Amino acid sequence: FYSRNKHRPFLLFVSLLHVHTPLITTEKFQGSSRHGLYGDNIEEMDWMLGKILDVIDKEDLKNTTFIYFASDHGGFLEAHRGNSQLGGWNGIYKGGKGMGGWEGGIRVPGIFRWPGVLPAGTVIDEPTSLMDIYPTVVQLAGGAVPQDRILDGHTLLPLLRGTEQHSRHEFLFHYCGVFLHAVRWHQKDSGTIWKAHYATPVFQPEGSGACFKRGICPCFGDGVAHHDPPLLFNLSQDPSEANTLSADTEPL
Repeated sequence: FYSRNKHRPFLLFVSLLHVHTPLITTEKFQGSSRHGLYGDNIEEMDWMLGKILDVIDKEDLKNTTFIYFASDHGGFLEAHRGNSQLGGWNGIYKGGKGMGGWEGGIRVPGIFRWPGVLPAGTVIDEPTSLMDIYPTVVQLAGGAVPQDRILDGHTLLPLLRGTEQHSRHEFLFHYCGVFLHAVRWHQKDSGTIWKAHYATPVFQPEGSGACFKRGICPCFGDGVAHHDPPLLFNLSQDPSEANTLSADTEPL
């Protein structure tokens, strides 16, 4: 693909099966890590990405290729085989895959590479969205996004280049299927990020942080709790969403 397209603009979208259950891992990488099958799967994914990057470098495309590596959701907490966790881990963040609002289900890292254009080693801690890929690619291609509708995505280039310091997303709406579960507000004048949860999955067992009895959390029905007023968190100070705010604890 690269050798055929290296003399013209191209878009390559690689959607890996890796770090997604079932953890399809070739024999070569089984037992290659200290972290079981999930670790082996990551090792193989890392090798595959390395092969892609090697070809880009070999074809002398490194300085003209914008690369964005990301995931579409956090770890799948309910995926287990015996005592072995097959679906990843979300660190301090509550919840996981299939949960429309909790940070563990939606907060994933993004890694960018474009030597000579994007400053190396930069860490940006701003909320963006995979919906931003479309307007970013359109801008890179020299096109213009449609003006006859409101787009939910924003180009990432000003943020990545450092010409803008904050994400253009003042609000991000977090859905589970077609159901709105939570809304994030990036308060511009203070830099504080608030999140309101209108619906949350009912964890089974209670307090477990996942829906182990169901296999994955539902988006609606008896497996969801509705909140009126919504649960409110200050993600800037409480990224693990452990302390619900009230008018008594947060006058603002």
